[in-house]
Formats: sequence, structure tokens, C-alpha cells
Amino acid sequence: MKQLALTLTLFIATTMIAQNSNEKLPYYEIPEYSETYTAGTVAARQVDGLGFRFYWATEGLTEKDLEYRPNEDVRTTGETVQHIYDLSLIVLNSTLNKVNKKEEKPELSFEELRKQTLLNLKQAADILRASEDISKFKIIFGTNEIPFWNNINGPIADAIWHSGQIASFRRTTGNAINSKVNHFFGTVKK
Repeated sequence: MKQLALTLTLFIATTMIAQNSNEKLPYYEIPEYSETYTAGTVAARQVDGLGFRFYWATEGLTEKDLEYRPNEDVRTTGETVQHIYDLSLIVLNSTLNKVNKKEEKPELSFEELRKQTLLNLKQAADILRASEDISKFKIIFGTNEIPFWNNINGPIADAIWHSGQIASFRRTTGNAINSKVNHFFGTVKK
């Protein structure tokens, strides 16, 4: 009976892991562009572009990739993924008008960090896309409210920069990005 229970438990756990790994994450391809140009649709497209680049920079990273750093003065790829996650929270919090708090963050695996980063970016982009006035989205640190402009040259640009860094690092470790990815069109060749 114990053997059957153990086998059943392992089967259920394996099935759940397989289902989770097959879960479709946003930004495999960039969403269709908006028909109209507004501040919200343009800002959303910039976040979508970040999401697409991050998706492919991090797709299929190995433990070797995550541990790589060119020298001791540079973050590892895994630490860079964590940093991009933190930046995605700043972008998302601004669209939710939430204060950014320096609080104890939960320990997340690479897969969880990657997934949550992509979900954060997708949620922020969707909010921006639907907005008529993005000036209401401030980056809030304590009592300081910083205009949305700083999201563009701050966390969004920084995260794009670091996604490129991850792409470069993984090429160095022999695990280049899928060659079918077309960054210009935001698609993947079939």
C-alpha cells in the first residue's frame, strides 16, 4: 500500500512539473502592435520589446550559464536575472501606483524568477496599452514620486541592456540564443 501511495505521489508530482514546464509564458513572440500611436501604446511596445528580448536571452539557460561571470567585478548571469526581476517590479509597481519597498524578497528559483519577470512585464505593458495618460504612473520610493520618463531611461532601458548582457554571456559559455529568433519583427521562424 505504501509503495502504491509513493508511486501515485511521484506520478502526480511529475505530471504537475511537466504541466508547469509546458505553461505558456508571455513573449515567445511580441504581441501584435497597436493600430494607434499613443503614449500608452508606445510605452507598452517598449516593455513588450524588453519582454521578448528577456524571454529569448533566458530561454534554455543552464546552470553553467547562470553561474558564468567574466570576472569577479561582474554579476553572474543568475544575479543579472535577479536584477532584471527587481527592475520589472519597479516598472510594474509604477503602473499599479504602488510604493517600491526594500523588503525581504522570497528566494525564487531561476525558473520562478524568469516566469515572474515575464508576467510582471506583461501586466505592466497591458496596463500601459490601455492607458490614455501614462503621466499618472510614477515610480514611488517612500515619499518620492518620480515621473514615468525615468522608467524609460531607468529600469526599462537598464533591463534591455542586461538582457543583451545575458545573451552575450551565454554565447561565451557556448549556449547561444535560438538562431530562429528575429528581434526586428519580434517573431520566431518556424
